[in-house]
Amino acid sequence: MRVYTKQQLALRNGQDRPEIWVAFRGIIYDVGSSRLWKNGKHYEHWAGQDLTEELADAPHTEKVFEKFTAIGQLE
Repeated sequence: MRVYTKQQLALRNGQDRPEIWVAFRGIIYDVGSSRLWKNGKHYEHWAGQDLTEELADAPHTEKVFEKFTAIGQLE
C-alpha cells in the first residue's frame, strides 16, 4: 500500500483536489463515493484529516470504514 504524508492527505479534502480521503488508525480511505461526504464535509468533520480521535464522538463504530476502499497508509 502506498504511504502518504499528512500534507498529501490534507490535499485530498474535496476542495483542492477531487479526491475525498480520510484516515483512521493509520489507514487512508477514499470516502468520495459517500453522499454523506459531499464536498469533503461530513457534519462538523472535514476530509483530508486523520479522524481516529474523532470517532469517539460519532454515532457509529469503526465498522463504517469497511464500506470504503483503503487506498494507502498515513506516514
